[in-house]
Amino acid sequence: MTQKFYYQVADHVFLLELPTNQHIIDEMGQYAPFVVPATDNIAFAVEVVPAEQFPDTSDMTIELHQDDDGSQILAGRAGDKPYFEFQLWGRCAARMVTNEQYTKATVLLVDEPLFGINNALMVMYALATANRQTALFHSSVVSYQGNAYMFLGKSGTGKSTHSRLWLKHIEGTELVNDDNPVVRRMPDGFYVFGSPWSGKTPCYRNISYPIGGIVQLSQAPFNKIERLRPLAAYAALVPSISGKRWDKTVAEGLHEMEDMMAGEVAVWHLECLPDADAAYVCNQAVKKG
Repeated sequence: MTQKFYYQVADHVFLLELPTNQHIIDEMGQYAPFVVPATDNIAFAVEVVPAEQFPDTSDMTIELHQDDDGSQILAGRAGDKPYFEFQLWGRCAARMVTNEQYTKATVLLVDEPLFGINNALMVMYALATANRQTALFHSSVVSYQGNAYMFLGKSGTGKSTHSRLWLKHIEGTELVNDDNPVVRRMPDGFYVFGSPWSGKTPCYRNISYPIGGIVQLSQAPFNKIERLRPLAAYAALVPSISGKRWDKTVAEGLHEMEDMMAGEVAVWHLECLPDADAAYVCNQAVKKG
């Protein structure tokens, strides 16, 4: 017996299937705002199974090892299928095997079940929607006067700090998501959507806004902002978008997305201090752009 849960993020529906004796759903309050009725029109399905039902992965090989603040994702192949392993501080939390189209995944929870499910769903979301003009970003996002403003940068650059500066000093600002928002191209332009994944900040809002601007941050002993030309804008976007870029279909979808965004969305580079003036300088520039 299994339990089925349907969620919708940026208008893409996905299914999570759990054994009836798996009580992890009680810890998944962050997904509650995204629950939708059952439907056959889904982007992908993830099924959590017991160890005896998980595919044999003894012949797995690893192609990529990504490390981010104690969280590791290992990607490779198990036989003829894509394989992923999610680790927390070097300990395996979950293993996942998918089909080639990233529409179906089988997951084994080993340790830290919520961490394992979150990573499995995020990875599947990024891969299954890459060819649907959708991208999962590593970004902190605020809303202001009806638009969303995304802050990009390497870990430790100050994305969350800059969002907090807007929240404190720019009246009317609200936090949309602090780590993993979704961007999708809609008929009238690019929108950013809240998601069930928001890093260390619990901000799980099922909302969306048109993108007013994207700001790449870098630390400096002064506050200075400039608008990037399309080629530089493209280069600024690429490191912040999640995806398996050695997979041709995924890479082509992400390239199309990045190319369109660089040409259609205002992208800025802000060299800044972590102070109120940085928020004012950024706000004044991007709302004009």
